[in-house]
Amino acid sequence: MSLDAILDDYLAHVSTERGYSSHTVAAYRADLADLLSFAEQRGITTVEGIDLAVLRDWLWVATERGLARATIARRAASARGFTHWMTRRGDLASDPGARLKAPRAQRTLPRVVGVPALDEAFARLAARAGGDDPVAVRDLAIAELLYASALRVSELVGLDLGDVDRRRRTVRVTGKGSKERVVPYGAPAAHAIDRYLDSARPVMLVDRPATTAVFVGARGSRMGSRSVYRLVASILEQIPGTGPSGPHAFRHTAATHLLDGGADLRAVQEFLGHASLGTTQIYTHVSAERLKESYRTAHPRA
Repeated sequence: MSLDAILDDYLAHVSTERGYSSHTVAAYRADLADLLSFAEQRGITTVEGIDLAVLRDWLWVATERGLARATIARRAASARGFTHWMTRRGDLASDPGARLKAPRAQRTLPRVVGVPALDEAFARLAARAGGDDPVAVRDLAIAELLYASALRVSELVGLDLGDVDRRRRTVRVTGKGSKERVVPYGAPAAHAIDRYLDSARPVMLVDRPATTAVFVGARGSRMGSRSVYRLVASILEQIPGTGPSGPHAFRHTAATHLLDGGADLRAVQEFLGHASLGTTQIYTHVSAERLKESYRTAHPRA
């Protein structure tokens, strides 16, 4: 079997059996296609030729090209998953990826927006939505729900009408690994969502094909992630601060505000849909940094 055919089998495995998202599968495809191209350039045409030395050389070349540590770490993880799978199904006698190491990705604290700045941003959105523009009404609903429920952008754009329980103020979302969870949202988000679903969305779908998508674009089809990124970037560019300006900033902000307000770490883990508590713990560091900054600016003997 050719290397390309084996790669196709592996991608089908992680997509159907492991339930990985299309974005994750695409990242695996890019990483592993690069690995196989690297191997073929060195005359390797069978999987048996992909040994630890080849894997290390592949990462070294990527490092010399100046790729970020996070990218190198992701490539190493992709290779380890691939060789482990090939070993399990008998394509390899032993797993060369088991001993493959890569530099740890540098972990930076996520961007968090303060409550006053966030209130001002929502006030600006509400003012825009005060007229008859259905897009402005939709944008307010998106921003409110992203913050209220700490959704990933893929979870937000994947929402269908049946996933929103307006009476209970909850949404059912499908997260990473096709795992479902139900998360609540508060009164401001409820008001914005109700208005959007009752008045703005029907206007946006006039003379358009029917769709079950909650959030729709100008053409009446399901809204894409890029459109949400642009919307959130336009909101955050008006707020002082540095760091990423995508929808994840709202997710980071919501998680940090929950912990600041006294929420239990494991409850926040469930709320965010994290498989590991260690992933959620980064927000405790954010809260600690915010406490230190408050201390430095307010305490007379800081």
